[in-house]
Amino acid sequence: MKPFKNLSISFFYFFVSALIFISLLAYAARFDIKNNCNITIWAAAVPGGGRQINPGGTWSLEVSPNSVQSGNRIWARTECIFNGSGVGKCQTGDCGGLFQCQEYGAVPLTLAEYSLDQFENKDFYDISLVDGFNVPMVFNPTSPECLGIDCTGDLNGNCPTELKAPGGCYSPCTVFKTKEYCCIGADCKATNYSMFLKGGCPGAYSFPKDDATSLYSCHSGSNYNVVFCPLGSL
Repeated sequence: MKPFKNLSISFFYFFVSALIFISLLAYAARFDIKNNCNITIWAAAVPGGGRQINPGGTWSLEVSPNSVQSGNRIWARTECIFNGSGVGKCQTGDCGGLFQCQEYGAVPLTLAEYSLDQFENKDFYDISLVDGFNVPMVFNPTSPECLGIDCTGDLNGNCPTELKAPGGCYSPCTVFKTKEYCCIGADCKATNYSMFLKGGCPGAYSFPKDDATSLYSCHSGSNYNVVFCPLGSL
């Protein structure tokens, strides 16, 4: 009878492992990242790496909620050149000169941020301009009961002279490096520059404590669309 006992134990562990694997898949999220710009975009994601997306192309990225619990982000890199080893440089959003990003991107950049399967089994997501702006973006859950975020204002074209950057618009903290603009301390509030950013992207974070109008949630297990240049141009 001993062989049957071992077989039962093996089956039990296989069954438990299968249940765990299925439960992880149930809460995994797919991000369909589309380039609707009229130029090539080198999409970047942490976790996820990077992908060159030509105009009209899409990158589908599967993310497990157990890979990284918070600080996940997706962004666009522009004007990139990489060699055959995946080493190079981008004008905006560069992540340490690597095609496959292992770290966050350099300012200025428009960020889609998310955390999966958090409090009360919810995903939390936002678009952030705290690190500036480079490419218009929408960030939408596929679940119809959850709200999407629109960031399509011409912030590059209307960027104040003092915030202008090659290929984008800097955040005021990057330029001025003061407590007021970097939102350091208890007296953190909107400024004239953050209100400019908010005007172009009303649903996005314009400064670090802009939570009331900028943080969204959806039930875990949702999928998402991230579209660069949703209006069809840069």
